[in-house]
Amino acid sequence: MQSTEILDKAKLWLNSPFDETTQQEVQQLIEENSSDLADRFYKNLEFGTGGMRGIMGAGTNRINKYTLGKNTQGLSNYLHKNLNGKQPKVVIAYDCRHNSKTFGKAVADVFSANNIKVYLFEDLRTTPELSFAVRELNCDAGIVLTASHNPPEYNGYKVYYNDGGQIVPPQDEAIVDHINALEFSDINFKANEDLIELIGKEIDDKFIKLAVKNTTYHDTQGRDQLKIVFTSLHGTSITAVPQALEEAGFTDVHIVEAQREPNGDFPTVASPNPEEPAALKMATTLADQINADIVIGTDPDCDRLGIAVRDPNQNLVLLNGNQTFSILCSFLIKKWQQQGKLNGKQFIGSTIVSTPLVNKIAAQYGVETKVGLTGFKWIAKMIREAEGKQDFIGGGEESFGFMVGDFVRDKDAVSSTLLACEIATNAKSNNSTLYHDLVQLYVDHGFYKEHLISVVKKGIEGAQEIKEMMSNLRQNPLTTIDQEQVTEVYDYQTSICTNLITGEQSTIDLPKSNVLIYHTENHTRIAARPSGTEPKIKFYFSVHALLDHINNLKSTEDLLDQKIQRIIAELKL
Repeated sequence: MQSTEILDKAKLWLNSPFDETTQQEVQQLIEENSSDLADRFYKNLEFGTGGMRGIMGAGTNRINKYTLGKNTQGLSNYLHKNLNGKQPKVVIAYDCRHNSKTFGKAVADVFSANNIKVYLFEDLRTTPELSFAVRELNCDAGIVLTASHNPPEYNGYKVYYNDGGQIVPPQDEAIVDHINALEFSDINFKANEDLIELIGKEIDDKFIKLAVKNTTYHDTQGRDQLKIVFTSLHGTSITAVPQALEEAGFTDVHIVEAQREPNGDFPTVASPNPEEPAALKMATTLADQINADIVIGTDPDCDRLGIAVRDPNQNLVLLNGNQTFSILCSFLIKKWQQQGKLNGKQFIGSTIVSTPLVNKIAAQYGVETKVGLTGFKWIAKMIREAEGKQDFIGGGEESFGFMVGDFVRDKDAVSSTLLACEIATNAKSNNSTLYHDLVQLYVDHGFYKEHLISVVKKGIEGAQEIKEMMSNLRQNPLTTIDQEQVTEVYDYQTSICTNLITGEQSTIDLPKSNVLIYHTENHTRIAARPSGTEPKIKFYFSVHALLDHINNLKSTEDLLDQKIQRIIAELKL
């Protein structure tokens, strides 16, 4: 039996302004007393670390024409209020997911109906190209319709500001206030087609040209000798990555044909997430058949990438996001040094749950590491605030994302693919491998081993369980982890860091966020963070040991893996 509150909310969708198809969908749910009804209407979709993301369908807690339209109407009102009479300009892109093209046009209609100039990509394009286009076209905002690596039933809506980065405070809060002030009946869907301009190849060419310029170097020899296997996992990267590789001189590229065609069902994988080895199985199988040097796969909107390289035994090993971040970061900084561009005014962008190894690498060259909350919007904010004072070299996070320079201000799998291949080419020409270079970083700076566990808790009950898990961690803080003394607890929700040895408290100078991080005396770190875009809570583990020689990698890694498993058992996860 549905609650009166849920039924009342649902029945509002049985009348205008909702179209007949939507009304029929909701009416059927009511008549069937569907258990799905409560989940569709118990809350409104909210902006998280990656924008608004959810399951498609009718309802306030779903992605549909009306929830997207309401957000777009609110953003339109915000832009008009803040541009003092100037006509706003926005650019819109969309990925390969079901309804993305339809949603993209619906969003364009609302903007144009509100006297806003719209540049709409003629077909699916990557998220990094959207970020680039915002600045290239001098737009006031950008939208990309995507649900990143989520399952096929999801879609989403990311909002970018005029710097090409995703919105952050105070813009996001002000936009949400405008959205919350609206009723669905306030949405203006009456498009002014004269204000909608289709864009495509001209922006593509400029984007790819800059991506190549930012990631390739004149002293690199043998790009045509690097054997690459690439998979787009049925996503948008097929529109950019092969062309970028060819432009850069990587000619021995083998595409996984069964996954080439964009398809919102992602039929050959359980999940189109390059973080998961299973998603790259077809690519690694092909790589073994042709003895490829490197495998690269990207997620549906082409902002994340997974990389597999050969270990000393010639087995393909999938690098995790922290390893990719470290090796790309190290190479970029070395190139800046070789070019005489380091003068103490450069920085790398990282996050509170990413590997400390990057901080160590940067410090060796006198480069600052700025650390922000999870999400590339915070790295984009670092760039904006540092403009004219510091140079941004690159940035990344543990979740398989990286940014090369600032021409794109979100994670960018196009540029990152080129950079990874450039590094692999350099290593191969020096009779080394990308994997060997990574292990050398461990010898130089210490072996940092990271691990992530995501606990999925769906629906109303799941959201409550996640809330209780975080509450318990706050009310009953850990004092030891694997028999190590906990020295500090960072609570980003209260903005307080507590030293458990001295009892002293200090203020965390970052925006509030529902994250807890524990540090121990032996550099072990555990972070707990509910996802901002998915029904899950994430636990991040980082453990550390010295590595005295490359030959001791396996034994040291085994000890760190055992340590992580003991901690997981201790936390009953």
